[in-house]
Amino acid sequence: MKRLVAVLVSAALVLAFVGCSKKSVARTGGAAVSEDLLAAAQAEGELTVYGSCEEEYLSAAVAHFEELYGIKTRYQRLSTSEVYTKISEENGKPSADVWFGGTTDPYNEAVAAGLLESYAAANAKNLLGDDYKDPTNCWYGIYKGILGFMVNDEELARLNLTAPQSWDDLLKPEYKGLIMLSNPNTAGTAKLVINTMVQMKGHDAAMAYFRELDKNVAQYTKSGSGPSKMVGPGECVIGIGFLHDGVYQILQGYDNIGLIIPSDGTSFEIGATAIFKGAQHPNAARLWIEYALSPDCVNLAKESGSYQFLVLNNAEQPLVVAQFGLDMNKTIDYDFEDAKVNSAKYVEDFFAALESGSGDKFQN
Repeated sequence: MKRLVAVLVSAALVLAFVGCSKKSVARTGGAAVSEDLLAAAQAEGELTVYGSCEEEYLSAAVAHFEELYGIKTRYQRLSTSEVYTKISEENGKPSADVWFGGTTDPYNEAVAAGLLESYAAANAKNLLGDDYKDPTNCWYGIYKGILGFMVNDEELARLNLTAPQSWDDLLKPEYKGLIMLSNPNTAGTAKLVINTMVQMKGHDAAMAYFRELDKNVAQYTKSGSGPSKMVGPGECVIGIGFLHDGVYQILQGYDNIGLIIPSDGTSFEIGATAIFKGAQHPNAARLWIEYALSPDCVNLAKESGSYQFLVLNNAEQPLVVAQFGLDMNKTIDYDFEDAKVNSAKYVEDFFAALESGSGDKFQN
């Protein structure tokens, strides 16, 4: 009899666990998660995230993941190039499990270096197209954003200057000391700018361009969103970066900011998520990827001040994207493969091209 009672109790516990797992899956709504993956992830019980999106969005995404799945989740906000440098130095023994947000050029460098884990995510079926994932499933896109200029209209008027409309306009001598760009040693945004100019102008012409642009740059900020934060207060008159960062600043009350899509063409980022090879919590990491590729996660972006285009067909696009007239019609056919193979060299060439006195302009 005691044995029978023990068996029945055990069976009840198993059923309760399965029922709880099913309830957790149903509770997540947008994320398709198998019970086996959920159970394995919850058995690991922990996850560490390196995030390269804005911290408000990162914090919200991590908190919601922990709430949904009961997995203790820690995070650290680092720029994409900082993450790439860190995991390169850790060489297969990463101190985090997953990467979340930030432009894909550093992700592609990590793919080429064998630092990311391939995973065939079930929720990848919701991507708008195969362009939004790595061909070997080492990263998946969650959003995209257009590269352009943010300008302080009041300062331009005070200085009796017109706003730049093209990349070449940025070289005009009247903009000396008025421009900010991010540091390619720390920010993937700057790597994208470098790759974009190489693809639009050719390598040598691009390096000559950056040599001239440097004469007008007041500072190279640590993070890609750094210039956008300086424009509204007037610390910077022209910031180069992603225009959704400018949208955020406008909605914070800086209605003196103008957004410009370069007339001669531009490129776009794909913000991504990935698993680090050698992750200590591989099942929790896979669960994170499924979560990140669902409305449960990406719909938090607009609630957290991140207004990128979402690349999932079951997500809710932020209405302000249309309100500010941001579209992708002027983007070039960006060569992600060239960026994957040559980004590191182009960054070296970029620094070699600058004048010797430029070092004090860089935030690290």
